[in-house]
Amino acid sequence: MAFFHAYRFTHFSGNEVRLKPDQLSFGGKMKALFLGASNPRPENKDLPAREFTAIKLQSNKTIECWKIKTDSAKGTVIVFHGYGGMKSSMLDKADAFLSIGYNVMLVDFMGSGGSEGNQTTIGYNEAEEVKTCFDHLQQEGEKNIYLFGTSMGAVAILKSIADYQIAPKGIIIECPFGNLYKTTCARFKMLGVPRFPMAGLLVFWGGIQNGFWGFSHKPSRDALSVKCPTLLLYGEQDKRVSREEIDLIYKNLAGEKYLKTYPLAGHENYLKKYGEKWKSDIKSFLSTP
Repeated sequence: MAFFHAYRFTHFSGNEVRLKPDQLSFGGKMKALFLGASNPRPENKDLPAREFTAIKLQSNKTIECWKIKTDSAKGTVIVFHGYGGMKSSMLDKADAFLSIGYNVMLVDFMGSGGSEGNQTTIGYNEAEEVKTCFDHLQQEGEKNIYLFGTSMGAVAILKSIADYQIAPKGIIIECPFGNLYKTTCARFKMLGVPRFPMAGLLVFWGGIQNGFWGFSHKPSRDALSVKCPTLLLYGEQDKRVSREEIDLIYKNLAGEKYLKTYPLAGHENYLKKYGEKWKSDIKSFLSTP
C-alpha cells in the first residue's frame, strides 16, 4: 500500500481534477489512503501577457523555461513553482518582479508543463535544475541573479545552494518544509488518518523509487549553507508546514536574513490575501544594498 501510494505521489498521470486533501469526502480520503492519490500532470494553462522567449535547457531532465525582459533591468529573478504547479501558475509573481525592474525566467520543473517526464522528487533532484538555470544566466553574462521559489521550489533552491554551492545575489523563499518526513506527516494529518506507520513507509518507498534516502531530505539542514541575503515568507495558518520548521530554517540561515509572515494566509499564493503587503516586502528586499 505504501509503495503504491509513494509512486502515485511522485509520478503524475491521468486527466483527473486534483483535489486538496481537505476537499475529499470520507470515502475519497480512504481511497487516497489505501490506493494513493491520483495526481494529473500539471500543464501550463496560460501564456505571458507580454513578449517572451521559450527555451529548453538540458539538466537531469530537459526543462522548459520562459524568459521575459523589461527595459533597463536591474537583474533577473528565476522563478520556481511548488509541488503540482507549473510556470504559468507563477505569472502573477513574475508580473510583480517585472514591475519593479527585474527580468524574469520562469521554470517548469521536471514532470510539469513543457518539461520532460512525469516524475517529481519534492525538491531533491529539482535542485540540479535550479543549478542549470542559474548557470545558464551566468553564462549569458547576468551578474545580479535572484532565486524565488514557493514550497517545493523553495526547498529546491536551498538544496541547490547546499549541494552545488551556487551563489545568487539573494533568494526569496516561501513556506519551505523543514524535512520530508514532517511534511508527509502533515499531509496525513490533513487527511484525518494516523501518521504512524504510514508516513514513515511512504517516505522510505518514495525515496527508494526515486533514487534517494527520503529521511535525509532536510531543507532545514540545507539552510546552513545559505550565506546570501534571504527573505523567508510564511503564512501563519499553514497546515502543511509548521512554524517550528520555519523558525529552524530561519535560525540556520547563515547570511543576512529577513522573516515576514502573513497572519491569515495558509499554504497558498500570498498574493490572494496579501497582494500589496507581499509586493512591498519583495520590493523592500530587492532594494536592500
